[in-house]
Amino acid sequence: MEFDLIIIGSGPGGYVAAIRASQLGQKVAIVERESLGGICLNWGCIPTKALLKSGEKYESLSHLKDYGLSADNAGFDFDAIIQRSRGVAATMNKGVAYLMKKNKIEVIEGAAKLEKGPGGASGAPKVVVALKAGGSRTVEAKAVILAVGARARALPQIGLEADGDRIWAYREAMAPKKMPASIVVIGSGAIGVEFGSFYRALGAEVTVVEAVDRIMPVEDEEVSKAAQKAFEKRGMKFRTGCKVTKVSKGGKGVQVAIEAGGKAETLEAEVCISAVGITANTDSIGLEALGVNMDRGHITIDGHCQTNVKGLYAIGDCAGAPWLAHKASHEGIHAAEHIAGYKTPNVNSPIAGCTYAQPQVASVGITEQGAREAKREVKVGRFPFRVNGKAVAAGEIEGFVKVIFDAKTGALIGAHMLGAEVTEMIQGFVTAIAMEATEEDIHGIVYPHPTMSEAMHEAALDAYGRVIHL
Repeated sequence: MEFDLIIIGSGPGGYVAAIRASQLGQKVAIVERESLGGICLNWGCIPTKALLKSGEKYESLSHLKDYGLSADNAGFDFDAIIQRSRGVAATMNKGVAYLMKKNKIEVIEGAAKLEKGPGGASGAPKVVVALKAGGSRTVEAKAVILAVGARARALPQIGLEADGDRIWAYREAMAPKKMPASIVVIGSGAIGVEFGSFYRALGAEVTVVEAVDRIMPVEDEEVSKAAQKAFEKRGMKFRTGCKVTKVSKGGKGVQVAIEAGGKAETLEAEVCISAVGITANTDSIGLEALGVNMDRGHITIDGHCQTNVKGLYAIGDCAGAPWLAHKASHEGIHAAEHIAGYKTPNVNSPIAGCTYAQPQVASVGITEQGAREAKREVKVGRFPFRVNGKAVAAGEIEGFVKVIFDAKTGALIGAHMLGAEVTEMIQGFVTAIAMEATEEDIHGIVYPHPTMSEAMHEAALDAYGRVIHL
């Protein structure tokens, strides 16, 4: 065999898997049809955070008086904001190229397709690559990992399909030709809320449309409702419980027809952003001919990321929810270790969800309503940032920490947060759940003072009637 492992896709799942496999002495090739780092580093996680940071900095200028400061003639250069974001993406892309070279991973540029393998001990599919430079190359390995990711979902039947002009998906929303004056965002998940937050911070009129009766429907209901109020305070508008029936282009903008409660209405804006989910990149790569088991467009895998085809693994977005970069990296490491013959722990580890709007939202584990629906007896604690010393000093009093414990065992089973930098704090609760921490463990931890993380401690104390500062 030419390689021990071939990985198709170089996003946060693929390139991390390649590095780990190389560390374990495997000869590795990685196939990429676009840019190293995949969607996350080039058009997703990283450059969106650059945009959001610019929006956050600009928004903070309107609150300088609260800190005893003043500045004149505040403004922004929209093209410079976009170029900074693209520059961040380019830097990360170069970083992945360096890591591939450092770890002696061969990068094959082109589009891959799987074909039936030679059989024998490995039996892994062959990989036929239509090379960017022209021609093709067939490579074989003992194992193949699919890390092909996903793309923005389109709904052409209602006109919701990115055209690069007035209807945008995430790529168009990250590098537009000009700053729009008004936007309708369809979908209130992390992507929709983050883009809405960014453009609202720069002054656009933003209306977010959501099909269900509350925004951010995967989040805890209490957090979801509080987040909506916080976003509305910043001028964002929301239309929940609305079905989008048609998206049309006319005049100088778009018209979004919606239905709610039996009543029809049309929203108008300069631009429409589609954030209605993703579609796995599982078409046209030979899965059907190989007989790979699928579930609603995603590849079915077992506890070690193996498909039903010998020697073929799948990780990240193409293998189903949650569609998160850190989940893909975790699965990539697990798959690489399993292929190399290591006894790896189960891939099912608690995974946090993070939304980087203003304010931020972060969560891990079960929601309160999920626990109730499962008829689990729980103890719930809450602590608001408005009485946390560091938050008050920093002027970041919005939001709260909420924790959920199993009443019978004391185990922490869920944590939900709204506020400044909670995406940095949530990992403490992720670790606690992974380590099977109980309320006694968390109560006994000494949290540094003054920090916003003290609210995590107080919320855990509150669940058992021991809260100090409330």
